[in-house]
Amino acid sequence: MTCIAAQLADLRHLRQMLPASLIWLIAAVSPAPQAAKAVSLPAKEVLSYTAEWRLMKAGRIRLEVEAPAGERSSGWQTRLQLESAGLVSAIYKVDNLYTSSLSEDLCAVSSLLNAHEGSRRRETRVTFDRERKIASYLERDLVKDAVVLEKEIDIPGCVHDVVGGLAYLRTLRVEPGQSIQVPMSDGKKSVSAQVNSLRREQLKINNKVYKTVCFEAMLFNGVLYRRQGRLFVWLTDDERRLPVQIQARIKFPIGTITLRLEREETT
Repeated sequence: MTCIAAQLADLRHLRQMLPASLIWLIAAVSPAPQAAKAVSLPAKEVLSYTAEWRLMKAGRIRLEVEAPAGERSSGWQTRLQLESAGLVSAIYKVDNLYTSSLSEDLCAVSSLLNAHEGSRRRETRVTFDRERKIASYLERDLVKDAVVLEKEIDIPGCVHDVVGGLAYLRTLRVEPGQSIQVPMSDGKKSVSAQVNSLRREQLKINNKVYKTVCFEAMLFNGVLYRRQGRLFVWLTDDERRLPVQIQARIKFPIGTITLRLEREETT
């Protein structure tokens, strides 16, 4: 019984972090534009991931990114769906939808998060004003019909959101041993974080072998997130630059959360 109680306590900690962490893990890296462009992204791409925590399936993530289409296009459009699964879902069901608009150079324009977590329902809107260099943040409690937080912060002229950052990294070639600085914002805080290209590494995921480059993004430990931990991203070492694995190693009681690519669709 003591063991079960401890496991449930850890799940309560995880449920507080799972919605935000899985969404922000997808976006954990967005480098500054001093590295040379390496590849172009597909016109439309859908990436599906499974999230694992303590050898258990904890969630499913579906990421869609679509390029600007036509002269009247407002830029890139993204859609990120996150659903809890397994034991985590049984204890605390999560169904979050994050959408965003990006400029043609993948800088953040606006974002909207609809979060349905247990009995909690929140809507968060962020507008990034590139000319005024201000991000406007508005979070509402949909159950109570009340504003939870409203604020404005200063940002660089070009700052990346959760999805644009990862997409932008994929267009760059950052060799192992190199480091870059990252302009990043969630609407509540704006930082310039360091991203290190660590090493080439071979990964086997779902019986498929990938040659990858491993990156570490310095976002925890008070940089963007207060929690103590480390964040790693593996991109394939080829022209696709696919993010095949993302991992957060959080100190007790959370532990390690790993996202692994399950399926890809491109057009």
